Amino acid sequence: MNFIENMSAQKLRGGYYTPSDLAAFIARWVKEIGPKRVLEPSCGDGAFFGAMAEAGGFGKATIVGFELDVDEAGKAQSRANELDLKAEIRAEDFLSWAIEHADHRSAKFDAVVGNPPFVRYQYLPQPFQVRSEQIFGALDLPFTKHTNAWVPFVLASMTLLRPGGRLAMVVPAEIIHVTHAQSLRSYLGRECRRLVIIDPEDLWFDGTLQGAVILLAEKRQNEAEKAEGLGMFPVKGREFLNMKPADLFEAPQAINGKTVQGKWTRALLPLETRSLFDQLAEHDDVHRLKDIAKVDVGIVTGANKFFLVSDETVQSYKLAKWAHPMFGRSEHCPGVIYDERQHRANSAKGNPTNFLWFKDRKEAMHATAQKYIANGEAEKLHTRYKCRIRSPWFTVPSVYATEIGMLKRSHDTPRLILNTLRAYTTDTAYRLRASKVVAEKLVGAFINPLTALSAELEGRHYGGGVLELVPSEIEKLLVPVSEDAEIDLQELDKGIRSMPTDMVLDKQGKTILGALGLSRADQRRVLEGWRGLRDRRHRTSSESLADDA
Repeated sequence: MNFIENMSAQKLRGGYYTPSDLAAFIARWVKEIGPKRVLEPSCGDGAFFGAMAEAGGFGKATIVGFELDVDEAGKAQSRANELDLKAEIRAEDFLSWAIEHADHRSAKFDAVVGNPPFVRYQYLPQPFQVRSEQIFGALDLPFTKHTNAWVPFVLASMTLLRPGGRLAMVVPAEIIHVTHAQSLRSYLGRECRRLVIIDPEDLWFDGTLQGAVILLAEKRQNEAEKAEGLGMFPVKGREFLNMKPADLFEAPQAINGKTVQGKWTRALLPLETRSLFDQLAEHDDVHRLKDIAKVDVGIVTGANKFFLVSDETVQSYKLAKWAHPMFGRSEHCPGVIYDERQHRANSAKGNPTNFLWFKDRKEAMHATAQKYIANGEAEKLHTRYKCRIRSPWFTVPSVYATEIGMLKRSHDTPRLILNTLRAYTTDTAYRLRASKVVAEKLVGAFINPLTALSAELEGRHYGGGVLELVPSEIEKLLVPVSEDAEIDLQELDKGIRSMPTDMVLDKQGKTILGALGLSRADQRRVLEGWRGLRDRRHRTSSESLADDA
């Protein structure tokens, strides 16, 4: 959990200004429609104004910019004046103004440019949180408090855009895959004639792990105009900036249907791979995980450092009576089997391999155990939300172990873990119960190119490129389970610990996808689909990547 007091002022403002060459490309694209009114909903110190002046054609346009920071707004106004642009910079909240003017025809714009703030909902001041939710409500779109400030900014900007108008913004790369942006993706798919994402291999902003893309959107003239869908334009370096913006906008093949309705990650795959994936999804031996297993979150302690401890802490405070084996990190289980041997290895390293489950009243415990609980109270752990809503605070609820575990996050591809020790897992992992298939079979079948590709399509990732899946996404994963596919789980466990991931997946693909009747060429096509999305997530080049195990 990140707390607001630990965040920098720049992050709280979302103030990462657009590189001038990217702003120039955006200005050239919107210039093509000869805009008379241009909106910049988060103009900062006016980076886009210089790009407009350089592009030409904006001299007679009215530019309306918004910037909360009074000093930055003043800089933006001065910059616009120096460039002889007809600009009105308003030092006020854009969302509030957008809500008030949503139905004013005179407030419509021909073009919108910008780089909206990247600020999590939890860090927004309460009035801004309210207005964000109002934007969703006005458009009858599902709202979630997991949203980020840039999402309502784009939504509000689209409502102020006239039919046939253009929106061009630098937005987080997460627009493609995060669940909280689903409402936005669906709305854009309905409202726009054509959407294009310029997807860079490198990071455009220094000092942040957040990937960014350029969103180009052209609004439909009317409801009768066909919505072409979404096109992806992958780029490496800055060479694309030399293209004519009109040529780039029309270059990628647009994809509609389930691609635009759901996550946009599918659009990153070649057509042949998408078609093959859809065919495999219909195979009798390919199942959604929800049909063969039940997924539940791990144990929520509210204070993992207190409840997850090393053997040394157990011995120091004589807590053996309440200590139970647990795992919750990838280094705790580098393979697909968690057994007594792995548990001993973790203990020898001093890892926190014990989960403390206090089921006794505090008064019934011996003095050293009471002292340990008192230490927690001295750190005010009992005042944390998850701790204070239960009584007593040190007794964790919903404690049970399952035969299969799955870590919440993964570097290359997720794994199921056969939990032979029946160790407990915290909320860094999920608890699974197999149905219609034995646990060993499911754990072995889970490691294959199709399931790995499915995880890339269903999951999400943030700064640093780690893949994360929530239960609703895990339930959608495609898992091929065939009676003809024999997997030696001990050999698979050794392979995952010692071989690069792509080699393990390729070997598993021969057995598991081969049992479905898939040719080697198609097996490799699925594997390359996974590799391409994995590499993009890591922001590395497939050509230069040395695969990790």
